[in-house]
Amino acid sequence: MERVEERFLRYVKIDTTSVEDTGTCPSSPNQLVLADMLAEEMKAVGLSDVRRDEHGYVYGCLPAAPGYENEKVVGLIAHMDTSNAVPGGPVNARMFLYEGGDIVLNEEKHIVMGEKEFGLHRLKGQELIVTDGLTLLGADDKAGIAEILAACEYLLAHPEIPHGKVMVGFTPDEEIGAGADLFDVQGFGAEYAYTLDGADITEMEYENFNAASAVVHIKGNSIHPGSAKNMLVNAATVGMQFHGMLPVRETPENTENYEGFAHLVSIEGETDHCVLKYIIRDHDMEKFLARKARFEKIAAYLNELIGEGTVTVTLRDSYFNMKEKIEEVPWVLDRAYAALEACGIHAHPVAIRGGTDGARLSFMGLPCPNLGTGGGNYHGVHEYVSVTQMRKMVEVLVKLVSVR
Repeated sequence: MERVEERFLRYVKIDTTSVEDTGTCPSSPNQLVLADMLAEEMKAVGLSDVRRDEHGYVYGCLPAAPGYENEKVVGLIAHMDTSNAVPGGPVNARMFLYEGGDIVLNEEKHIVMGEKEFGLHRLKGQELIVTDGLTLLGADDKAGIAEILAACEYLLAHPEIPHGKVMVGFTPDEEIGAGADLFDVQGFGAEYAYTLDGADITEMEYENFNAASAVVHIKGNSIHPGSAKNMLVNAATVGMQFHGMLPVRETPENTENYEGFAHLVSIEGETDHCVLKYIIRDHDMEKFLARKARFEKIAAYLNELIGEGTVTVTLRDSYFNMKEKIEEVPWVLDRAYAALEACGIHAHPVAIRGGTDGARLSFMGLPCPNLGTGGGNYHGVHEYVSVTQMRKMVEVLVKLVSVR
């Protein structure tokens, strides 16, 4: 049997960075490369009904053990793409036993993962995989893929373990909010599922942000500055005014836990035009709606002040807090907690300050809380994964799908 870390190291060699606004699914061609690789590996492991559709979604089935065909069908899901926040490759990974202290990722470029800064003390004694500090690692979410397939291989090698049918799904473009767009929930055939897309394996995630994007378009009026009085409308300056009217402390760098925010992702403009792109996040629906309304109120104020049509705000909901859906099926959480506890892991709930395919899938009729994979520092060059935790999560998945 192949070790889970060997699978992982193979997958991260493929740069599957997703790309915004391509209008295609998947958004980058290498996602299809990984999808085809996974489909072949799923067949080689012994999964049945393996298929890769034209959009890059990969599905397969671990048949039920004899006599357990009537058990509820469970799904295990992970995503193939990686964040475009930093370069996605080529990944130069190395594995080592962490014995404490700062981790030097790249001595030549002075890139260090500080023990205190990144809370590494809790990882002492674990085997870690990191990069050379020039790219992300891809643990988000190739660690989840590796763990799912390692668990399936183990179950197929141990037919004495009782379990019902297990459906496996790998999605593209989760990092750009499109992972569940074309997921075939009905064809998947699971009654409930778990995404393997979290961080530390002691964390149970079934609450996430309500999320929206906001695009602010500002139309200026460019006039020669020597004769500009009462005629010039500097779109870039209006953009600064707009941003300055948002609560200065309600940003990602000033919030934690259940505190929401508006995050300026990008700003681009000149005198005659300016575009600001934001993401809006809050766990509480009432506060979430108020945050979106604030954008519209600021636009209305500036239009009244400067001129109608100067500021246009386009809001688009991305996903909602899955808590309300998961609370309807508490046994799904109970099953996960029991599997973790049986493997010696005392898990606790953590609210996701982000999103996951499971959030949208839960609203599509597939209750889908999120489990940790053993990674951390996602979306940056300091990303790592704990091989120790990856191996433990394979054990958890075997327990999770087993009939007890």
